[in-house]
Amino acid sequence: MKMCAAEVSRVLKEGELEKRSDNLLQFWKRKTCVLTTDSLNLYTDQQKKNKSKELKLQSIKKVDCVERTGKFVYFTIVTTDNKEIDFRCSGEENCWNAVITMALIDFQNRMAIQDFKTRQDTDSTTQQDIRMARAP
Repeated sequence: MKMCAAEVSRVLKEGELEKRSDNLLQFWKRKTCVLTTDSLNLYTDQQKKNKSKELKLQSIKKVDCVERTGKFVYFTIVTTDNKEIDFRCSGEENCWNAVITMALIDFQNRMAIQDFKTRQDTDSTTQQDIRMARAP
C-alpha cells in the first residue's frame, strides 16, 4: 500500500470519546482520540503523550449498533477478528460514528483502487511476457 506521508498523517477528527473497558465491571473511560486517514488513535491523556490503543483502519470491519439515547450516541467498532469495542460520545458533538464510517469507506476505496492498479500492472506485465515469448 503506497500512500504519501502527508495523507497518512492527515487528521480527520480530534476530540473525546468514552470507551467501555474490557474488564468485568465495564466502566466507561474518557479517551482523547485522533482519527487520521489511516487509524483511530486513543490516548489516556489530553496532551496525547500516552497512546493506549491504535486501531488501524485496515483492522476495522465496520461501525455497528449505533444507538442514540438522551445524552449519548453509542456505537460499536467491529474488528476484522470480530472483536467488538464499545464507544459513546455526547449527542451534542459531531457524531464520531459517522466520521469513522466515512474514513473507513474512504480507506477501503483507496485499497480497492490500489489493488486494481496492482492487478492491472501484473496483467500488463504478463501480456508483455507472453508476446516476448512468441517473438521469433
